Amino acid sequence: MRVLIAAGGTAGHINPALAIAGAIRKGDPAAEIHFAGRREGMEYGLVTKAGYPFHHIEINGFQRKLTPKNIGRNLVAVWHLAISGPRCAAILREVKPDLVIGCGGYVSGPIVRAAARKGIHTAIHEQNAFPGVTNKLLAKEVDLVMAASEAAVEKLGAPGKTIVVGNPVRPELFEQDRAAARAKLDAGDKTVILSFGGSLGARRINEVVADLCAWEQKTQQKILHLHATGSRGVELFRNLGKEKGFAPGKNLVVREYIDNMPELLAAADLVISRSGALTLAELEVMGRAAVLVPSPNVAENHQYYNAMELQHAGAAVVIEEKDLTGDKLIETVKKLMSEPGRLAEMGRNAKTLGRPDSLDLIWAALKKLCA
Repeated sequence: MRVLIAAGGTAGHINPALAIAGAIRKGDPAAEIHFAGRREGMEYGLVTKAGYPFHHIEINGFQRKLTPKNIGRNLVAVWHLAISGPRCAAILREVKPDLVIGCGGYVSGPIVRAAARKGIHTAIHEQNAFPGVTNKLLAKEVDLVMAASEAAVEKLGAPGKTIVVGNPVRPELFEQDRAAARAKLDAGDKTVILSFGGSLGARRINEVVADLCAWEQKTQQKILHLHATGSRGVELFRNLGKEKGFAPGKNLVVREYIDNMPELLAAADLVISRSGALTLAELEVMGRAAVLVPSPNVAENHQYYNAMELQHAGAAVVIEEKDLTGDKLIETVKKLMSEPGRLAEMGRNAKTLGRPDSLDLIWAALKKLCA
């Protein structure tokens, strides 16, 4: 089997694509897997590091707000769109795929569409509860639509060929031992809170988590708090600590980046984070309660819709950034901790949404498509 996967833009598109590639290779060790994406995008580094052949195509999204800078960007986008047809044809001739899969991002649009029009087997995977523009357009043209959640099925507009498969998560999550993870942190009977705003850091999350940390230390709460500032939040969080009178110590661990997320998720009782699709998939598989702050700076406000799926299931509390204050976060955490068994119940509710068999479902569907 020869497979071409197109994905780009964010890790939320690229990491599921890499996971799907791994599942195909596991199911068919002889499969030849190629990727298409932007050389300047995140996908180039992640895909080449994973060892897959990479085919460059330049595609950009159109900017809706017409500032002078964005007008220039839109002219570049028009040019790239105009030359995308010949480039797609060249990639398809070179790879000769039996199957083309789109995992989101603007780059997947022209590649998957060109393959579908040539009669090549095509599939897409949509990670979010509110689908992106590219996948909504492609859903009508491909052979198979794979959705992460039931909420996305009708919005994709092709229910007859859509299956719900969840979002694939890193396999290390299934190898964790909660007791061992907590013992390693010397958590004892403390409530473990894990908070983060992404690899770069989210300024507003850093600000309100600083208020929460100050409250925890001033009131001597039985909490072990693990917080990742992100690269842009290191100095900000340090200065907030000085201003608000708290500091890292036995009950507060502050890092720039979390490189052992599966282990910390295993130990956590409550997670405070954004609501990207992959973060939520990991919370669901691990069965963790959450306070979710959807990013307001994403297409179609999809993080809000992702988060509301968990709130409706009783697995999370959603606070929109426009409503987020330090006091609001403190009161939310106090309330969750004051109700015996509430965090554990939310964790169980989250687990009902998890799809630990996601990659098995995806491979079975792709294998059937190409049979």
